[in-house]
Parts: sequence; C-alpha cells; structure tokens
Amino acid sequence: MDAIFKNVRSRGYKFLMEHESKEVLKIYTIPTTRERLAVDANDAIKSANTIGYPVVLKICSPRIVHKSDIGGVIIGIHTPKEVKEAYRKIIKNMNAKAPEAKILGILVQEEVPKGFEVIVGAVRDPQFGPVVMFGLGGVFVEVLKDVSFRLAPLTKNEALNMIKETKGFKILEGLRGEKPADLNALTSVITKVGEIITDLPEVMEIDINPLIVFDKGLVAVDARIVINDRL
Repeated sequence: MDAIFKNVRSRGYKFLMEHESKEVLKIYTIPTTRERLAVDANDAIKSANTIGYPVVLKICSPRIVHKSDIGGVIIGIHTPKEVKEAYRKIIKNMNAKAPEAKILGILVQEEVPKGFEVIVGAVRDPQFGPVVMFGLGGVFVEVLKDVSFRLAPLTKNEALNMIKETKGFKILEGLRGEKPADLNALTSVITKVGEIITDLPEVMEIDINPLIVFDKGLVAVDARIVINDRL
C-alpha cells in the first residue's frame, strides 16, 4: 500500500487511478472486476483474450476524472477486432478532446452483468472524522440525494440500517419477482470501506461507483481514492 501511495505522489497527484484504487480494495477483500492495463492495441487484445469477452475499455489518465464524458469508455466489446477498433477510437477521442492529458494506458476490464447499482464512499471530515456514505446509483443519488451516512468504523448492523434508511431500499428487496440484493455482501463492503478510511490516515476520500450487487455477491466496477499530500 505504501508503494502505491508513494507512486501516486511521485506523479504529483493526490488521487489513485482506478486500478490502483482497486488494489487497495482487494487488500480489504472487496471484490473488484478482473482487468489489466494495456499500453497498446495488441496488448489490449492479449488482455481481453486472457480476461474473456465481453470486455470494456477505459482510458487511464491522471488528468481525466469523468472518462465517459470525453469518449474514454467503450462497452460491449466481443472480439479482438472490436478491441483494436475501440482502443484506437479512445486514443482518437483523447487527442481531440484532451490533447494535454498524459495517457498511462487503456484499462481492459471484464463487462459485468446487470445488477443493483449502488454507491459506497467515505470521507475524512475535518469536524466529524471518518464518515461512510451509502446510496443507490443513478437518479437516486444525482436527483433525489437519497443517501445515508455513519461515522466510521461501523458494525454490519449499522451498515444494514444505513441501507434501510434510503428510499431505494425497497428496490434492493426485489420488485416484480426480481431476486433481492445480497445485503450481507453489501453490508460487508460498507464496513470494510469504514475500515479503510479508519486504518489508513493517508486516505481522505473513497468512492466506489458503481458497486454492482447481485442476488449472490457483488463487484466494484469503478473506484477512486484520494490521499493527502504528506510525503
């Protein structure tokens, strides 16, 4: 972990790239997508063949936070030919829309099946200390601001109460014959995010968005961790 933080600071930034953030999550046994960082189109094809199709390609650059906004994400890739085309398209988009951005590579990632999309995060508040946040993704967070908070560290029972406080909880219970979300796995992730920001004083913010929850298990599809600038 120290090596990851040191490498980030050496680049002059305070946030970890997606794949670096997931390395921290994996240390705390939070499931993440299978992925590899590719440095060229042929490397991306090899990575996709290893991971298995379908895959998603994502730009990896410390200057780009909202990857989708500038054409830095392409989903639904099923063949080596499509990988090569997607790789070239992303690079073309970057050259046109963010020519100053340093590109570290293209992240080749397994495409995750549909599930319940949620957000789990944490922040080191100057007044209250470590605080954990939970909410359903999409309109629930963006429009309705349907989120709940707890001080960290927290128990699994406190995490479950966080989930139940949100208006979107009924969706997680399963609607119209859908199987309910795996709340045991979800409460486990919420508590582990609390552990991360409690255990690691370097960590200032954590954002797992989205975290896809299935009827059995879950997986972090995207993640971002911000650290302090202490050397």
